[in-house]
Amino acid sequence: MDAIVYTSETGHTKAYAEILGNKTSIPVFEIKEAKRKLPKDAKIIYMGWLFASSIKGYKKAAKRYAVSAVVGVGLCPTGEMMREVRQAISLPESTPLFTMQGGMDHAKLRGINRFMINMLVKMLSKKERTPEEDAMLSLIKRGGYFVDEKNTEAFIKWYEDTTSDKM
Repeated sequence: MDAIVYTSETGHTKAYAEILGNKTSIPVFEIKEAKRKLPKDAKIIYMGWLFASSIKGYKKAAKRYAVSAVVGVGLCPTGEMMREVRQAISLPESTPLFTMQGGMDHAKLRGINRFMINMLVKMLSKKERTPEEDAMLSLIKRGGYFVDEKNTEAFIKWYEDTTSDKM
């Protein structure tokens, strides 16, 4: 693997990228820095934040690099929303996908993203909700930081299994 490349809005994805970089010894680059430092078609792990089941920046990264695995960081609990995310970004079944719970930091949201979160809160507040939607609404309203090394366990196992096969 040449690098871990990420896009982060509020810092949660960056925090996970740094954890994974430390655990795997793979260099970590924010997407803008990666464009300057990595050759086109470099073999990367792409990490981005989840928004409406999509992973921000994935499609641009996939056009430029050879993506070996994808990590989405968002509000959902770690390991959830796999089918929805895979479908939203048209990720082939052969590409490993991981989701990790990051959190919500209202102070760091900007522009359209702040507007969209506020609209989501209004929409969820007005309708009859499932228990999952209640939990999501509560998390969005109160915010929180859920970055935790234990949320990387599935990824680390995949990485170790993948790299041990090549030894």
